[in-house]
Amino acid sequence: MSQEPSVSDELSHFNRSGHAHMVEVGSKAATTRTAIAEGYIVMAEATLARIQAGSMGKGDVLGVARLAAIQAAKKTWELIPLAHLLALTGADIDFRSEVGPPRIVCQAQVRCLGQTGVEMEALTAVSVALLTIYDMCKAIDRGMQLHGIRLLRKEGGRSGLWEAGQ
Repeated sequence: MSQEPSVSDELSHFNRSGHAHMVEVGSKAATTRTAIAEGYIVMAEATLARIQAGSMGKGDVLGVARLAAIQAAKKTWELIPLAHLLALTGADIDFRSEVGPPRIVCQAQVRCLGQTGVEMEALTAVSVALLTIYDMCKAIDRGMQLHGIRLLRKEGGRSGLWEAGQ
């Protein structure tokens, strides 16, 4: 079941007094949770060509960005104050190059068997992958821009399936 973006009348990260708190998930059933996020980084044609040719001075840009994304997914709980520590069962990070405009698109799929979703882990993975590409290429292209970081799909738990744009 897909649904349009909405804002709940009750935000679960705030208690009755209006203070931020970590949501209690201990009584929730552990289910398979999956989230897919994506985003992209726009760059100069020459930068994209050097990444594709493997001729960037710092090494394998996409290989390093992939590792950074996986590490970021695993450490999301340390970065997002109210996120839970999750035992991830998988993280797949894919890149594709596009030429109009020149950019690299990153897509992250993150999975766990747990009591809460992995949306933040997928979004964090994409964000850190793109930031890593920027870091590795900034010496030749400081004008790169990150765009479109968003959740595409989440599955599992009480709310079931959600897909963007459906």
